[in-house]
Amino acid sequence: MVLVQSQMFSRAIVRIPSKSVVNGLCSNNFGPPVYEQAIEQHSEYVNALKKCGLDVIVLDPDEDFPDSTFVEDTAILTPDVAIITNPGAPTRKGETKNIKSVLADFFQSIEIIKYPGTLDGGDILVHGNHYYIGLSTRTNEGGAKQLTKILDAHGMSASTVEVENGLHLKSSVAYLDNNYLVALEEYAILPQFKKFNILSIDTHEHYASNCVWINGFVLVPKGFPRAKNTIEDAGYETIELDMSEFQKIDGGLSCLSLRF
Repeated sequence: MVLVQSQMFSRAIVRIPSKSVVNGLCSNNFGPPVYEQAIEQHSEYVNALKKCGLDVIVLDPDEDFPDSTFVEDTAILTPDVAIITNPGAPTRKGETKNIKSVLADFFQSIEIIKYPGTLDGGDILVHGNHYYIGLSTRTNEGGAKQLTKILDAHGMSASTVEVENGLHLKSSVAYLDNNYLVALEEYAILPQFKKFNILSIDTHEHYASNCVWINGFVLVPKGFPRAKNTIEDAGYETIELDMSEFQKIDGGLSCLSLRF
């Protein structure tokens, strides 16, 4: 089996939560986030990115978009091209204009996913030069086909995965490196993922499936000890972060940054 190591990162883009974050989209009954706690947790997240060796570009809050702190959904960043998405939630579509101007400082080639295609960055799982595209309530076939065409033109490949449960594909799976895949039990058995060494996450710790490998560290949400132990037993050093306020609005660790 050929091992594929995750791409090493040097930078990350984050956006400070706006006060309007309390009105963020949600599908649970946890209640609205507490703004002050969200700011504190976001600051700790930025510190963790720096610990992983990243230069962090911090964008100002955008009060017009309550979910804009989840910058990952606005773009797909590859070594050769940045792809601006077309978020599936109508209230988020305006977020991409600003992120495009930010990425213009770092990428010579920028492509755009266009209507009627929709695509959220949270639905994109990267394994080397292959991109798994989750078909969800936020990402449709049209968006997946556009992304596949762009990736193919730049020497990369893609395939689709049906997202049966969870907001995004990466709500349930996360690629680490050296062929390890963190996956919720129901995703661990999918034929698309049979080639991976699966670190299976129990359903009652579903939220911990959204973790992030960065330069040898794995960011994990606080409060999920079995998932944390599973990842550490595989040889990874974890950084545990309180994500309670972002969980209230369906956000996870990967959502809060664009890493490249």
